[in-house]
Amino acid sequence: MSKNIAITPELLKKFNQEAKLDTAAAHAVAKNGLEQSATRQSVLRRHNFVFNTESKMGKITDQKSSGRCWIFAAMNAARAEAIEKLELEDFKYSKVYPLFWDKLEKANYFLESILETLDEPLEGRLLAHLLRDPLQDGGQWDMYSGLLEKYGAVPEDAMPETYHSSNTTDMVALLTRRLRAWACRIRNGYAAGQSEAELRAEKEPMLAEVYQILVNCLGTPPEKFTFSYYDKDKNYHSLPEMTPQQFFQELSSWKLEDKISLINAPTADKPYGKVYTVKFLGTVKEAQPIRYLNVPIEVLKQAAVASLKAGEPVWFGCDVGQYLLGKAGIMDLEAYDYESVAGPEPEFNKAERLDYGESVLTHAMVFTGVELDDNDKPCQWKVENSWSEKSGRDGIFSMSDEWFDEFNYEIMVDKKYVPEQWLKAFEGEIIELEPWDPMGALAGIERN
Repeated sequence: MSKNIAITPELLKKFNQEAKLDTAAAHAVAKNGLEQSATRQSVLRRHNFVFNTESKMGKITDQKSSGRCWIFAAMNAARAEAIEKLELEDFKYSKVYPLFWDKLEKANYFLESILETLDEPLEGRLLAHLLRDPLQDGGQWDMYSGLLEKYGAVPEDAMPETYHSSNTTDMVALLTRRLRAWACRIRNGYAAGQSEAELRAEKEPMLAEVYQILVNCLGTPPEKFTFSYYDKDKNYHSLPEMTPQQFFQELSSWKLEDKISLINAPTADKPYGKVYTVKFLGTVKEAQPIRYLNVPIEVLKQAAVASLKAGEPVWFGCDVGQYLLGKAGIMDLEAYDYESVAGPEPEFNKAERLDYGESVLTHAMVFTGVELDDNDKPCQWKVENSWSEKSGRDGIFSMSDEWFDEFNYEIMVDKKYVPEQWLKAFEGEIIELEPWDPMGALAGIERN
């Protein structure tokens, strides 16, 4: 047997002789933990939360114990225009309303995916992927765009928070159990000789059951409603009765066909200037497929800065847990001095972290400002989070530009802020990525 296979007593003795025991670092880590012991105080001084370029924003929101960050980020980016147009002190779109439709549409998307893969082996990677988490809270911009186009939006009062919108775990688990059971029934029926038409006929009562559970947990989505409000000068106003689609058109000038996703994935398999989608990833089945344009990180920055200069917030997706001082609300590569408490850290570049599972998109937030230097280059980014005012500086986070380089993966901006040379590429052929590709990761992390 090779000496290198097992951890032997001799090897353990060597480790023990080389270990640095009874050090100040060991005492600090044992008492306070790695992060507290390694936190650099100098980083706290470097972030003063002052930004010379800012967009309009409302009060900080709270997604609570749910993975709705991508929905919160999208609606928080959209509400800036509503606040300005109606001259409000604050305004909130309902986050329960899109959650309801997201769960119903994801259930339909999952069942359709099962019907499309009846000949796939159950033990194969694709079925394992589809069955793993069919109704999770997470999402990406294009998934929300499909919901917004189909269902519109409503004010918070028209569909307020419920226990299960703020605590989604039990509701998702109950629905997931049904979806997996239905997938089993469909595949067993197919194996027994049922036709696809016969199997598809069973989908409607399944979706009706999902709808009823969602009504019980989240309430019934309004078909029409009126919206009354006081402006910032305490003057009363009331809008006529309208549908959710009409309401969003009334409050927003967004043209969804002009909102595009830029990603930065510098891996060898994804050349820049190409458009990508991910197989079996979506919410609204009939909506346009997810489309990302992969570009250098500087293009993301330029587009984000241009949007902020025009007063428009920017939806973005990142790996929020990396080098994060959560209580202080700081994202900075120098946040922790891990070397002093755990030895030198292994070196990964951004592409290697994606390829080896060290980093993926986990959370969506909104850029509402940026600090630009004398050469118009970003230094720090102002971030509106959805973890309540108890995190960060009253809910606001500060991101160093170097952190942006390494852990920001996606932004949504209007086409007009994207340089023409890259915009032309967005109309090119769409390259399909496998369902388990790292760019198929969904922003869905719960409140820290």
